[in-house]
Amino acid sequence: MDHHYDGQHNDYMQPEEDWDRDLLLDPAWEKQQRKTFTAWCNSHLRKAGTQIENIDEDFRDGLKLMLLLEVISGERLPKPERGKMRVHKISNVNKALDFIASKGVKLVSIGAEEIVDGNAKMTLGMIWTIILRFAIQDISVEETSAKEGLLLWCQRKTAPYKNVNIQNFHISWKDGLGFCALIHRHRPELIDYGKLRKDDPLTNLNTAFDVAERFLDIPKMLDAEDIVGTARPDEKAIMTYVSSFYHAFSGAQKAETAANRICKVLAVNQENEQLMEDYEKLASDLLEWIRRTIPWLENRAPENTMQAMQQKLEDFRDYRRQHKPPKVQEKCQLEINFNTLQTKLRLSNRPAFMPSEGKMVSDINKAWGGLEHAEKGYEEWMLNEIRRLERLDHLAEKFRQKASIHEAWTEGKETMLQKKDYETASLSEIKALLKKHEAFESDLAAHQDRVEQIAAIAQELNELNYYDSPSVNARCQRICDQWDNLGALTQKRREALERTEKLLETIDQLYLEYAKRAAPFNNWMEGAMEDLQDTFIVHTIEEIQGLTSAHEQFKATLPEADKERQAILGIHNEVSKIAQTYHVNMSGTNPYTAISPQEINNKWDHVRQLVPRRDQALMEEHARQQQNERLRKQFAAQANVIGPWIQTKMQEIGRIAIEMHGTLEDQINHLRQYEKSIVNYKPKIDQLESDHQQIQEALIFDNKHTNYTMEHIRVGWEQLLTTIARTINEVENQILTRDAKGISQEQMNEFRNSFNHFDREHSGTLGPEEFKACLISLGYDIGNDPQGEAEFTRIMSIVDPNRLGVVTFQAFIDFMSRETADTDTADQVMASFKVLAGDKNYITADELRRELPPDQAEYCIARMAPYIGHDAVPGALDYMSFSTALYGESDL
Repeated sequence: MDHHYDGQHNDYMQPEEDWDRDLLLDPAWEKQQRKTFTAWCNSHLRKAGTQIENIDEDFRDGLKLMLLLEVISGERLPKPERGKMRVHKISNVNKALDFIASKGVKLVSIGAEEIVDGNAKMTLGMIWTIILRFAIQDISVEETSAKEGLLLWCQRKTAPYKNVNIQNFHISWKDGLGFCALIHRHRPELIDYGKLRKDDPLTNLNTAFDVAERFLDIPKMLDAEDIVGTARPDEKAIMTYVSSFYHAFSGAQKAETAANRICKVLAVNQENEQLMEDYEKLASDLLEWIRRTIPWLENRAPENTMQAMQQKLEDFRDYRRQHKPPKVQEKCQLEINFNTLQTKLRLSNRPAFMPSEGKMVSDINKAWGGLEHAEKGYEEWMLNEIRRLERLDHLAEKFRQKASIHEAWTEGKETMLQKKDYETASLSEIKALLKKHEAFESDLAAHQDRVEQIAAIAQELNELNYYDSPSVNARCQRICDQWDNLGALTQKRREALERTEKLLETIDQLYLEYAKRAAPFNNWMEGAMEDLQDTFIVHTIEEIQGLTSAHEQFKATLPEADKERQAILGIHNEVSKIAQTYHVNMSGTNPYTAISPQEINNKWDHVRQLVPRRDQALMEEHARQQQNERLRKQFAAQANVIGPWIQTKMQEIGRIAIEMHGTLEDQINHLRQYEKSIVNYKPKIDQLESDHQQIQEALIFDNKHTNYTMEHIRVGWEQLLTTIARTINEVENQILTRDAKGISQEQMNEFRNSFNHFDREHSGTLGPEEFKACLISLGYDIGNDPQGEAEFTRIMSIVDPNRLGVVTFQAFIDFMSRETADTDTADQVMASFKVLAGDKNYITADELRRELPPDQAEYCIARMAPYIGHDAVPGALDYMSFSTALYGESDL
């Protein structure tokens, strides 16, 4: 087959007849081309461990030609034929020519037979085609390429040198100063340019050729004598040699660019690692504080006294006012830091940060919820304990009063019942003793209710775990045992009196009537005194009004009671009158009762004195309940304003986050104004806390004037502060995304309008179907066929990596911006390392320390795994796995 190069960026390859014409015009050109092309080929074949000496002969079998193409292209050619026959050689050369043609080079008039036959002109033409395609065509300088680009590069690099004027690739280089200027511009330490003279071209050329060969690894492709001795040096030879300078010096620039890229990537990675460490520490500290606090809140050890429980309540208030608020701020800041870190990771094309197990934001929120649950339970327990202790104190005092009254009544009763006075008494005295005993039994039965009340109070104190229950039980047991003994003694004395009654006939009926009426009346007065001195506990005005009403009813019975008192006293006066009339010998006391008229009068006077005291106590309690009602209304008036205000602010912040008015900066300014107004509202919260403290100190446990409790207000306030801070952080992250991705405000508005249009419930998120419809409205071609579903599944894995089933606006913005963003990738970093490594598959520690700053070089050395390829050397490091790990494609 015939080939001819007709590349898009080069028309410099000439047909065969033009090539012959050039050689005929100046035969010296062929010599220059032979030397230059041979040196150029050897500079590449040397990497494969071979070289050529005669360019006509050494390429005839096609083996070294194929090897040369593999070295300069970095690609594998088809397996060559190893036979010595002509057909094998033609096959190898054709494989090489086909490979050249596959690179966009059209070869005409160059056939495999001419190369195999050693046609020098065709061989030189083919080598020039290879040089032009692989060494010159890809040169690009300021939108020019190939020959023009190489010429412009030479002009730019030699512009500062006044005695150098590069206009072409032949006579502009004859004096050698152009070559020296290129070397001096990039490596000034290699040539003392000031000592060169324009009139000494041989010295200049030899100096440039020697320095290039010794220090730049550019073989000597030209002879100084040939260039000086030729009127117009061969342009192809000069271009080939100059292109070697371009590639040698542009490689250094690529290394510097690669090093800068690696530094930038490593700096971002180090900063992100520090942010991750800060998050882990803050999360650990907050979780540790919660872990230490919850056991304290869950401690339900009861106290024995009201004072001790009041101290517990005060400690809890101190915790609420002083210890918890800083932790609320830490929790809010932790969420903000987490969101900011995730945004930075997305912007730098890094994988999302996954905190240690148990330290996710959701874990912290869960622990925080447990803390607040423990707080609520602890406060409810304390209030219940205070009620219990208050009830216990009341019952204990009531028990002591009733027990004291009963013990006072029973004092001496056992001795009285055991007396043998009936043995020496007269008949009338016996009858009197019997009647007296009947009155005592009536009195004893009247006291049965009090004994039962004492036992019931003791039982209730035991059920409420009263701390002094042992002493109460012991006293109650003594009273019950004594009561049983009194019953037994009473029964025994009655039996004795009844036996004696047959011997006695005279009984003073009047004394008996007195005793029967005096005893109940006396018992009524004792009960009245007991009720008037009874302590009470109420929590509402209605309860105190009920007690006052009952007291008024009691006072209404006093006139009738006074009539009964006067009637009883009238009986006693009648007894005295009869005794005086009939001169009855009397001892001066009623044989049937121990209740004297003086005792009745004294107790009656005592009852009259207790009534106004009871009035005063009820009035004072009524005033206290009115003050409590005022505190309830005062708290309710503020809570009924603050509660709706918090709810309104939460709704307004939600609307600002969803609706788009102005730029993101306008939105964040608007949110900060809201934040300022919210912070300025804090004094009203503090005032409400003060009113709530007064209510708790007054032991007020309910409030019918409002549905808001202080706990509701506190939780709402904390949620409001957290919501405004989180919303500001989301807008700040949107600004970071916009600025990092170069998104215009109009694009942001379009994204927001599209997002809001499909967010029909104004929840700030889109479901999968809503998100799909939004993408279609923005021009994405997502069909309902399997290919479209697969593409949509891929997109959802990007915007919803945690598979929550919703897409946030931040994730939506990240996706829309990343489609066209110019971000670093693992392949780019890998290519940069390959440049630093000199095209090797591994890199050494010395190379890293030479090309990178010390801290980032050591960072790479510490994290790169050893390279284990077949071409590994001692100390080789695997930069490929390290590059993929930076972007989450493998483990670092």
